[in-house]
Amino acid sequence: MTTGKTMTLKLHVWRQAGPNAPGKMTDYVANNVNEHMSFLEMLDVVNEELTKTGEEPIAFDHDCREGICGACSMVINGIPHGGHKGVTACQLHMRHFQDGQDIYIEPWRAKAFPVIRDLVTNRSAFDRIIASGGYVSVNTGGAPDANALPIPKKDADQAFDAAACIGCGACVAACKNASAMLFVAAKVSHLSHTPQGKVEAGDRARTMIAQMDAEGFGTCSNYSQCEAVCPKEISVKVIADLNREYIKSSLLK
Repeated sequence: MTTGKTMTLKLHVWRQAGPNAPGKMTDYVANNVNEHMSFLEMLDVVNEELTKTGEEPIAFDHDCREGICGACSMVINGIPHGGHKGVTACQLHMRHFQDGQDIYIEPWRAKAFPVIRDLVTNRSAFDRIIASGGYVSVNTGGAPDANALPIPKKDADQAFDAAACIGCGACVAACKNASAMLFVAAKVSHLSHTPQGKVEAGDRARTMIAQMDAEGFGTCSNYSQCEAVCPKEISVKVIADLNREYIKSSLLK
């Protein structure tokens, strides 16, 4: 049996029937919310009540609910994923809120992330950026061959840190210019620190930045808001890696 205090919350949720439909904030009351619930579990409870009354449930994206997939993308009280360091919305627990509190819930706000419905946005722009160059196409052999390649610990650590990016898009939602620089930089950086990734490093930086621009993302604001909201706490230092690779490739082209 679940114990813990319960609370009543006032929700203000963005509702939008479709990509071309007008949207608006709609008010709901969330009753009997247990402090041990996750934010998504709270929305599940609200949706159960809406379904019982014949109303359309709130559409929101989710998959793993373990902070792995990054699907649970929403702005909570003005901050992507709710503003608690190193967590996604699905890892945000209701104990961080107070009884009677107003909670504003919105989708990512970016031209490159059009709203599909309510809190669900189309983030396929990230997929197209990855397809443009975020991969290794050289023959690296089997797993034993890759493990036989010596990599300095510093490079390995930097590659692993950058590879932690889950592509949730919080960096875009936080940036006043809706920049995808942290995402692109993380993908470029984690490959540029491995021997296999160095072969295409120059082309990768150029093509991914070109695709990022084509998708309509803005330029880096240099305010580091992206780092502050990143659920995997990826440092803006990876943007320096991206810029370095881009400049090198431009000079050698």
